[in-house]
Amino acid sequence: MKIIAFSDNKAILSQIISRFRDEAEVHAITPDPDFILKYGASKTFGLKGDVLSGPVSKAIEKMYQSGGYDLIAIGSTVTGREVAGLLSAMLSTQAVSEVNSLSFNGGKATTSRFFYGGKSLLTEESVAKIAVVAPGLAEATESSKKSDITELQLEPSSVKIVSRTDKKGGSVDIEKAQVIVSVGRGLGKKENLEKVEPFAKAVHGEIAGSRPVCLDYGWLSEDRQVGLSGKKVQPKLYIALGISGQIQHIAGMRNSKVVIAVNKDKSAPIFEEADYGIVGDLFDVIGKIKDKLAQ
Repeated sequence: MKIIAFSDNKAILSQIISRFRDEAEVHAITPDPDFILKYGASKTFGLKGDVLSGPVSKAIEKMYQSGGYDLIAIGSTVTGREVAGLLSAMLSTQAVSEVNSLSFNGGKATTSRFFYGGKSLLTEESVAKIAVVAPGLAEATESSKKSDITELQLEPSSVKIVSRTDKKGGSVDIEKAQVIVSVGRGLGKKENLEKVEPFAKAVHGEIAGSRPVCLDYGWLSEDRQVGLSGKKVQPKLYIALGISGQIQHIAGMRNSKVVIAVNKDKSAPIFEEADYGIVGDLFDVIGKIKDKLAQ
């Protein structure tokens, strides 16, 4: 089996390669080939030129048409989703979006993805040749196998970049965090973050938040939002403080190894997803836990 793997996000691409390198010939396409080499792709193609959806789509189309590939796996980023849509039209083939599980059986792909806004998990079998892969498909692990880098020059784009303005963000990538302390509307007000920060430090965790906290109220920056429209995280420990647990939030943290929830409302949906639940005032609870950890 042969797979083309592309993403302008190094973390997602390394996960795709790690997932398939032992069962398929993986040809990785990336603007950062030196980083990807250590993950064991059979071939690595380094992109030269502006990594825009149009030129990338044309490059992948040419490779696919001439190489006898079984699948194109594309990381779910803004550019990746555009590339997948263009390729679906160019190749007249189906694309499956936001895949978080992918396997093959007799030439057919079996995929799983969240559906109805994250309210259900849809498992499908299809002949789709394009899969848009969500973060967290597999753990990225390094390999002793390394390939040579082949330069892949992109054609000029019909779109001209006039200027770039980087979006202001934090210095922490919560998708890589092993421990996350996530706050919801139960926090009460932005100033109460000062009460949570010492606790997060005590458990060696990064602070994140629900959509209302990050987008509606602006208590935390957008890059710390966990949820269907935010980051998809899979830490070893996820501590949810004052989060009700709406399905849109659950979709972003469902792959956490251990979940601890603290909420005043004993009927909060978050308790259905938690391994351990504590009914009580979040500030009282984290204060007692922090004191115990200090002993």
